[in-house]
Amino acid sequence: MPPSDQSPPADIDEPRTEPEGEGEGEGESASDIDHVGGQSAEAEEQLDDGSGTTAVRADGSARGRRRTWPRRIAVFAAVLLLGVTAFSACFDLATNQRASVPAGLTYVQTGDISTRYRQWGTTGTPIVLVHGFIESADTWQGPAPMLAAAGHRVYALDLDGWGYTQRVAPFDLGHQSTQLLGFIAALHLDRPILVGHSSGAAIVAAATLRSPSSAGGIMFLDGDGLATGAGQKTLLTKLFIEPYRTTLLRLVLHTDAVIRAVYSNMCGPTCPRLDSAGLAQWRRPLQVPGAESSLWAMLNLGVPGLPPQQLAALASLPVPKSVVFGADDSAYTQDTPQQTAARIGAPQPTVIPAARHLTPVNSPAAVAAAIEALAARA
Repeated sequence: MPPSDQSPPADIDEPRTEPEGEGEGEGESASDIDHVGGQSAEAEEQLDDGSGTTAVRADGSARGRRRTWPRRIAVFAAVLLLGVTAFSACFDLATNQRASVPAGLTYVQTGDISTRYRQWGTTGTPIVLVHGFIESADTWQGPAPMLAAAGHRVYALDLDGWGYTQRVAPFDLGHQSTQLLGFIAALHLDRPILVGHSSGAAIVAAATLRSPSSAGGIMFLDGDGLATGAGQKTLLTKLFIEPYRTTLLRLVLHTDAVIRAVYSNMCGPTCPRLDSAGLAQWRRPLQVPGAESSLWAMLNLGVPGLPPQQLAALASLPVPKSVVFGADDSAYTQDTPQQTAARIGAPQPTVIPAARHLTPVNSPAAVAAAIEALAARA
């Protein structure tokens, strides 16, 4: 029969090929979508832009990526902490050998402490020099010989916790002022002039208030004697634990540039540059046995000082007083010298021009002259 020209019945659909990607997902089950896309249907959101076009946003994938970042950060932090801890422990072990105490030092027993001290001169008015925080008797090797040459007996001691004195806890104001009074008694010094540098001013003040007859005169040198809370333990220092704090201290002490930078900042441009002997003067006392543990104990206590009302009691004592500051001392305000002198009943303060905090080092002649002037009033 000839071919028919009739069309197929309307209820029979011919196969239709659609462009690739069109109608994708239509007629598929939820499980098919889960399988093909690797994502759950619940993680996808249908967004209608108003034109009838539907877009699909894979929020599940984005949320998954966001959830992985905290884990990655936590893993990185844990690895970093382990690495730093391992380095710190190894470094501390490698640098654990302590420095020896120099031979030929002079000691005297002051109560429960074997106190190291230096002496210049053998006759004349006794003068006792008391150093400040992170200092030692060697801080006074500039003005002390000048005073001895002027006819005075001069003594400088290492306070408990510092220098080469035997370290006996507690390393606080009460124990150190007791040590000072014990030093005066052990050497049979009759009403010496007491000079306290920086935080040493508080030690001198406390000793004088406890035993006024033990002092022939007192000087606050670059110190106001106040308890300001400086250096006391904070949340940060509580978190700063072993072995990290020991590592940091030893890294600092092993780095000449850091010691020179701190020294230069406190002493100023007029001070001589630290040579190897000068570096050892500041470094070695912090490397002897027991130095690290006592340092942490004192840092937790903070810089020693007294409340204003206690310091004001000095004004009523019949003891000559003097206040001396460097003009460029950044540790205090410009009003501090005048306020300190008024508080303790001293005459107008002496201000050394262009001098920073370490006046015994940067201005030894001016310091010696101020001490001599106080001794003349004693």
